[in-house]
Amino acid sequence: MSFTSLSAVSSTDYKKAMRHLAGTPCVITASHHGQRSGLTATSVTSVTIDPAELLVCINQSTSAWPLIEKSGHFGVNVLSYEQQAVAERFAGIGGFKGDQRYEGAEWVEHNGIWLLAEAPAALVCKVAEIIVRHSHAMVLATVEHVQLRDSTDPALLYWQGQFLPVSAV
Repeated sequence: MSFTSLSAVSSTDYKKAMRHLAGTPCVITASHHGQRSGLTATSVTSVTIDPAELLVCINQSTSAWPLIEKSGHFGVNVLSYEQQAVAERFAGIGGFKGDQRYEGAEWVEHNGIWLLAEAPAALVCKVAEIIVRHSHAMVLATVEHVQLRDSTDPALLYWQGQFLPVSAV
């Protein structure tokens, strides 16, 4: 089924509207044949519990995208507020690219996927399906491994273009 838009929405207005959606920033890690990269994404969501599957939307222009597409695997690292600097590095703030984004934090390799050692939750994912829509790829993935850490650190939130702490109420 196909739908046609009656009027085009400006990208500026759309971005402003989407900034009202608070998101949980996650660092997506990718590697293939010794090359590493990654990105910060707020478009990560659980799809099913059994089997464990999630969905992540990734801009195809990122340096991590070809690595995910070729390897068929990636990591999802859920961050605490104390890990804001990691989110910023993987978002490209400061001009960091590729392997440079991994500097300044402790990482653990699990079957070729890099997980943030101190992340409250980190997952190893295997690509199940890719749906390309304009600039982005919607990646449906099966979770193959979960790394959990007991943490009472405030969660990291992204809202209105800034990182904020979220404490349990």
